[in-house]
Order: sequence, then C-alpha cells, then structure tokens
Amino acid sequence: EPCHVELTVYNVAGQRVATLVDVDKEAGFRSALWDGTNQEGNRIASGIYFYRLVAGDFVQTKKMVLLR
Repeated sequence: EPCHVELTVYNVAGQRVATLVDVDKEAGFRSALWDGTNQEGNRIASGIYFYRLVAGDFVQTKKMVLLR
C-alpha cells in the first residue's frame, strides 16, 4: 500500500549523515544508491555507518561498511 518512505544514513555516533529518500511511494520494490557523501555533498570517511528505513509502520536499522 502507498506510504511515506524515509531512508537515512547515520554515523556510529548517531548523527545523521545523509537522507537518501524522504517521499511518498507506491507499493513495490525500490533501490537507492549512496555515493558516500553527506548532505552537503562532501565525501565522508571510510568506516561503519547505519541506515534506517521507515516505511509506514515498518522500521528497520542495519549496519553497513563504507570502503574507499
């Protein structure tokens, strides 16, 4: 069903690094690419980051590694 979708990247300190998706979407499979930059477009350091996906009542947080 259609819902608001938000996909956000955080660093290990819990600070928001980038918001990749923040829109209303129809049901279906989607993908998003992150180029390793912050909201200002600056490249960020290699390391461990977390992404948080919120779609309606669904919330999921996962760990990822950025390697340069």
